[in-house]
Amino acid sequence: MNGNNGVQDPIMESKASVVYMSGYLPGAAPEKSPILSPVPVRLPAAVHGGDSWKDVCGGGCGFAMAISENGRLITWGSSDDEGQSYVASGKHGETPEPFPLPTEAPVIQASSGWAHCAVVTEVGEAFTWGWKECIPSKDLGGGKQQSGSSEQGSNASSGVSLQNESRKVGEEPVKRRRVSTAKDETEGLTSGLDFFATTPSLVSVGLGVRITSVATGGRHTLALSDIGQVWGWGYGGEGQLGLGSRVKMVSSPHLIPCLELPGPGKERSFISQQGAATTSTQVLRVPGQYIKAISCGGRHSAAITDAGRLITFGWGLYGQCGHGNTNDQLRPMAVSTLQNVQMESVAAGLWHTICISSDGKVFAFGGNQFGQLGTGTDHAETIPRLLDGQNLENKHASVVSCGARHSAVLSEDGQLLCWGWNKYGQLGLGDTIDRDIPTQVQFDVCRLRKVACGWWHTLLLADSPT
Repeated sequence: MNGNNGVQDPIMESKASVVYMSGYLPGAAPEKSPILSPVPVRLPAAVHGGDSWKDVCGGGCGFAMAISENGRLITWGSSDDEGQSYVASGKHGETPEPFPLPTEAPVIQASSGWAHCAVVTEVGEAFTWGWKECIPSKDLGGGKQQSGSSEQGSNASSGVSLQNESRKVGEEPVKRRRVSTAKDETEGLTSGLDFFATTPSLVSVGLGVRITSVATGGRHTLALSDIGQVWGWGYGGEGQLGLGSRVKMVSSPHLIPCLELPGPGKERSFISQQGAATTSTQVLRVPGQYIKAISCGGRHSAAITDAGRLITFGWGLYGQCGHGNTNDQLRPMAVSTLQNVQMESVAAGLWHTICISSDGKVFAFGGNQFGQLGTGTDHAETIPRLLDGQNLENKHASVVSCGARHSAVLSEDGQLLCWGWNKYGQLGLGDTIDRDIPTQVQFDVCRLRKVACGWWHTLLLADSPT
């Protein structure tokens, strides 16, 4: 989840940085109580050895992730009773520690889903670990696709009832899965079983392809290459892999047809589908030659072209794809109501999507059970809605991030606004009261440069006050 994957964030590397956190991390919170206001997170002297913070990456369900100035992935916050999250974080609890990766190349970007993680190094390699179903096959193109339906290009609803999906809303089910050891993985003993991979695996997307960013969803992953192509793998039952069918599992990276390659006498275009399965295929001419940013929600995906057009695909039950309905979108489709708005960045939460235009305006759509859209109500929105309330007046938003059910934006002048689910104090407002409008977080210690939301927590990157 999180956001801004692929878009250069305004991080000034010449200044020393400090990381702050609010919310709940089982292994870092005193007596497992929520942290209601941002508190500093320090690299222990034994760990940093002259190193410092460079970036924050949010984290998954019960653990946090950040990157040090030397390019090391730093994780912390889980506890040994959290099952898969404890393993995904490298078993790092209260103390932030480097996560061991099978490469010496510095990490430049990282992302985490519920319980799987992915990183990108400065040499264009990507590594991933966590839920085995989210780890791509080592044989490029040799992975099997398990199809859950014969539908091709259908946008029909998945048939999941809203009541069933929201039955335990606000609570995260605890799933414990068998953890595969390095020996298991080496000897290939995971066939037919749902294991948890502890050893980061190199992602292969083709000879000479350099990965620049990754995005992780509930059970799927997207990767963006240096020439603006998007690759995907993992679970695709609601269309979140954009392949035109309800494929249950894609076990090797597949190129997602976000942009149709130009043929003789044809312009480059998006392949788009609208309405139910009986609706004929339409081709929408959309400006853009490549994808510049990607984001994954719980079961949906979003991307932005170099010309600023927003496209979405995947689960649509709450309107999180922004196409004016609650159908699943099985192919990448441009959001038509934003065709005259140039988008700069996008972030996807569990059931919602937030995006920022080039002129700093904030748009929201999707599920809104906890006010995570910031519209002042709890009503879902199936088309993007401009957030123009008083707290955003004269604000130029520059960074956006989404947790499971909360949202955050950072303005150009360093002001932070948060809204949505606040059961664990993840909004940093000093209490556990949900907010349904963007609310400014009072933070006068130093200038903020980045915000990144985890499942139950929020991380901030700021200039050092000294």
